[in-house]
Amino acid sequence: MKPRSIIASIALSALSAPLAAESAATNFQTPSAHSETISDLSQFAPAANRKEHRIDYEFLDDALGWLVIPMGPSIREGAPRVTPGTGTRFIYGHTSRYRLEGNRVAFSHFDSQKMSTLTEYRLDLERIGTELDLTTLPRNEQLAFWLNLHNVAVIEALAANYPLRDPSEGPFGANEAGLQDAKLVTVRGVALSPRDIRERIVFANWKDPKVMYGFWRGEIGGPSIQRLAFTGSNVDQLLALSAEEFVNSLRGVEGFNGKLRVSRIFEEAQPFFFSQEADLRSHLTQFANDDVKSLMAKYESTAFNRYETDIADLVFGRADPGLNFVCPSNNFGHPTTSGSNINSATGCQDQATRPNRAAARLMKERQEKLVKAYKRGIRSGTVIYGDGAYPDGEGAKEVE
Repeated sequence: MKPRSIIASIALSALSAPLAAESAATNFQTPSAHSETISDLSQFAPAANRKEHRIDYEFLDDALGWLVIPMGPSIREGAPRVTPGTGTRFIYGHTSRYRLEGNRVAFSHFDSQKMSTLTEYRLDLERIGTELDLTTLPRNEQLAFWLNLHNVAVIEALAANYPLRDPSEGPFGANEAGLQDAKLVTVRGVALSPRDIRERIVFANWKDPKVMYGFWRGEIGGPSIQRLAFTGSNVDQLLALSAEEFVNSLRGVEGFNGKLRVSRIFEEAQPFFFSQEADLRSHLTQFANDDVKSLMAKYESTAFNRYETDIADLVFGRADPGLNFVCPSNNFGHPTTSGSNINSATGCQDQATRPNRAAARLMKERQEKLVKAYKRGIRSGTVIYGDGAYPDGEGAKEVE
């Protein structure tokens, strides 16, 4: 262990549905329903005494830079309807009207070596959480750890079970549950699910509701995954960026049938942060652009929207059918032996290098969306100052 630093490392080698249905009106509650489940995880509550250690996630940065495909900001338009190809009734790839919102993880490009390295990294994080007294670290360091552990565990679980189309179905983990309730990690002898980390550790001990946007659930309907690891220095900035992206997206806030429709992630967080509807609206206003603020002014009643559980990958968990055909030989039975990426034994282009049509369509739609965003003056890129420094020279803000 280096002084003032704990190193966790990873090395990965260097890719229209109808409007959401009517839902029940929001029912704002107090946190009492969760109080009985928090006591057994009290050992993870931040302590009063702090040590100036930090955890270095440099290698996780590299991994996320390779794994995560940016989709750009929402333009608040449903993705165009997808039609079947010529001569078929089947549609391959994503069809969700939210499919152009939120970054994607390139699960279809994983291989056994990357999977093994990812598992090793998750074990490293578990070891750090077990051997180090996390509760004595600065609050931002603790928060960054739990966010990264949660997201790494979700990526690993989905990669291990890929291809799949709906992470909510499972089974995952030793308890063979849906992804959010599967016991995916163990810290200090306590088996934890993604929901445990979110609700019983972070939501229970942090007051700022923007922490909810740091948790990637592997589903299109949830908050986006960043291409950077969270650190004690950048966690406040990255959470604010994630909050802005989600609140101003269709999957975050819509308005129809006389009500303001908000994502069901707010329903999960409601007992901790939004005891009254006014609390939720105040939070949304903090990150909303003019379009969303107009919706909030138009609709006085709030309801939870349908949540999109499709996997947030590139190809909707299904291989391109063009990769499965038997490639015939050319030249009167003699295999082709020239050309790029041609297998000399079969005369076929190697599957690993043959483009996936579902992914290609998604990327084409993404490009068309980004052109629209540019023409409308919507910011499509963000500069993050190094080591959490703010433009005015202030240090990183602590997330309460």
